[in-house]
Amino acid sequence: MEFWLFYRKGDGYCISGLPFWYDLVKIISKFYTRSMKLPIFARAFICVVCLTFSAFAVLAQNNITLAVDATQAAKNIVHVKETVDARPGTFDLFYPKWIPGEHSPTGTINDVVNLYFVADGKPLEWQRDPVEMFAFHVTVPDGATKIEVDFDDVSQPGTIATANLARIKWNRLLMYPRGVRSDQIMVSASMKYPSDWKYATALPIKTESAGTVNFGDENLTSFVDSPAIIGKYFVKIPLGRDDAPVEMDIAGETADAVKYKPETLEGWKNLVTQANLAYGAHHYRSYKFLLTLSDVGGDEGLEHHESSEDGTEGDALSNKLHLLDLGDLLGHEYSHSWNGKYRRPASLTTPDFERPMHGDLLWVYEGLTEYMGRVLPARSGLWTPEVFRETFANVYATMNTQSGRNWRPLVDTATAVQFTYSSPRAWMNERRRVDYYDEGSLVWLDADVLIRQKSGGKLSLDDFLHKFHGGQSGAPEVVTYTLDDVVKTLNEVLPYDWKTFFIDRVYKANKNAPMNGITNGGWKLIFNDTPNVADEMDFDREEVANLMFSLGMIVSDKGQVSDIVPDYPAAKAGLSPGMKIKQVNGKDFTLDRIRKAVAETKDGDTEISITALNGNDSATYKLTYTGGEKYPHLVRDDSKPDYLSGIATPRQN
Repeated sequence: MEFWLFYRKGDGYCISGLPFWYDLVKIISKFYTRSMKLPIFARAFICVVCLTFSAFAVLAQNNITLAVDATQAAKNIVHVKETVDARPGTFDLFYPKWIPGEHSPTGTINDVVNLYFVADGKPLEWQRDPVEMFAFHVTVPDGATKIEVDFDDVSQPGTIATANLARIKWNRLLMYPRGVRSDQIMVSASMKYPSDWKYATALPIKTESAGTVNFGDENLTSFVDSPAIIGKYFVKIPLGRDDAPVEMDIAGETADAVKYKPETLEGWKNLVTQANLAYGAHHYRSYKFLLTLSDVGGDEGLEHHESSEDGTEGDALSNKLHLLDLGDLLGHEYSHSWNGKYRRPASLTTPDFERPMHGDLLWVYEGLTEYMGRVLPARSGLWTPEVFRETFANVYATMNTQSGRNWRPLVDTATAVQFTYSSPRAWMNERRRVDYYDEGSLVWLDADVLIRQKSGGKLSLDDFLHKFHGGQSGAPEVVTYTLDDVVKTLNEVLPYDWKTFFIDRVYKANKNAPMNGITNGGWKLIFNDTPNVADEMDFDREEVANLMFSLGMIVSDKGQVSDIVPDYPAAKAGLSPGMKIKQVNGKDFTLDRIRKAVAETKDGDTEISITALNGNDSATYKLTYTGGEKYPHLVRDDSKPDYLSGIATPRQN
């Protein structure tokens, strides 16, 4: 448990981010040494009074006025003019480093250029902290009460902005007084954008005119949690619910990109309905899907209380496979409004953007959300039941093939999240990556089926969601939890040894991925030569051939071997990540050619000859294999009740 205490430090006021007892001992010991003759109750009273006055001193001076000029966003530059309440003397400003939802120190400090500090019209010298490089030290002259901060935010082309749209992330566009809780800083912001563009954000609007919008005052926590999108080709689509309106806001690269089919709209409306039925209440005043559609604008998936940033391909509303992928993205990010934003692990709940987050419970935060991100599209009609099953077949087969699971428990992929996200694709099979998403979804599928099985179909994981994520509908708030809280609520739904259930699946290294959700759910895993829908998405979207279940490797359309499975034919023959395939059976490499070579092994060929480069050295590798193409699918096991179909069935009011 931690309390955040205000105390005097030098010429200014600070908020201690240290554990409660450390601060308490430090402050009381100071009064003890200075007032030894006073009774203990008097010394304690003085301590409380001093802390209270210090708190008021801080709270009185924590305002930010922010003017964002995004009229040149198409050129990947946004101009920032900021005014920050300050106090004379040494004053520290901090650029957001730990961004909620990203679970890592991903603040884009290297994109800050043309940085200037000014007080009373005079430029101030500044110095970056040599250790915490997101912090900046300035000296505020006597009599000055505010600092002006000017800088430009520049981004790499194709990351957050294009010629026709941009995502406006407020954490990129401000600095705040270091050591002050983000919810104790008030922000008054405005934004300029190209006059022929439109915008969308969950922020309340005070006034607006062509190309300029002034937002209502928000605390810094909520402000950063409410990004915007702007774009030339733009549509806003109401999705219903009068009590808490939900809206789909789409910025596309072209006019055609934002066109959608009636059945897609119906699926989006159903998604909102099914999510609210699953969780039993909502924790937003309104909600906006901020959807950007661009092949050059960068993918995105980031959750917020009252909105989500959803970025995907430019043809996502017309391409069947991309539309399926979008269903997963929307279901996942929307679910985060309940799981991740409203209910959040205590270890991931921090008072500002400097304190590190601890990711050990991401298998709940992201794993459960990934599960619901697949359940909700199925219940809403964005997916068919077959796509739902195909997805879990692919997830299980992929997780079960991970050789890294032999040495690394699932929880470690979450605990090490600071470098898990950024770990390279090469050798991922041996190292594991963000497996708390996919394998986490298998854990929660297992839990859902177990509840249904042991209750004779009377209860389900939805009952847990109602108890844990439901409550009363209303404005955003955060209710933290620990593993014990998860276990306690599950036991309220169905008494069981849930602690051991999670320890066995999450906290221990396991040779095999959790499969009980599939087998006890009434289905069996098989492999055949028909591509799984998830593999079709990979072929279409990533231009790779996933041959992990046959040759034991993944190869790109350029012939690059990105990963291998030990003890499978590719690895046994000597291929490894980083090599580049030049020929297959004596002919120039193409994805179709290598897939054809694998397919032909089913008809009697037992060897595939591959010529590959390892650096500048070329060699030929002989792969012995006879199984043909292999892709995972689920088939019905009639000896058991079909719980998987029940999970994918829409809930009724």
